[in-house]
Amino acid sequence: MPLKSQLHMMVVDDMSVSRGLIEQALDWAGLRNVQYEANGEAALRRLVASPVHLVISDYNMPGMDGLQLLECLRTNKSTHRIGFILITGTANRDLIERGQAAGMNNFIAKPFTKEGLLRCIESVTGRLQ
Repeated sequence: MPLKSQLHMMVVDDMSVSRGLIEQALDWAGLRNVQYEANGEAALRRLVASPVHLVISDYNMPGMDGLQLLECLRTNKSTHRIGFILITGTANRDLIERGQAAGMNNFIAKPFTKEGLLRCIESVTGRLQ
């Protein structure tokens, strides 16, 4: 059974258009076990109750941003091993270094291609086929 059929993911982004673009790319890649949340607080509650294998989170969200979500995931026993990819329109050196220090597995800059997102995911999970 290919990894892509076993992989459970969550996408966290406050912008419905961005969530839609990520959803299209994941669908193109054959990734179907995907949950969606519009903010970090709701995502954290859901992930603590039922962890997934991989989170793809936007950085810039109101309330809890993507790095704050990552920090909370890494300090919780039930979520500390979840893979984490940060999506950002502001991929500056400071942000990337902060993410790496917090335990980010990878990042991708907006705008992204579906192929680029797939490569980013596979760098964390291994080949999905």
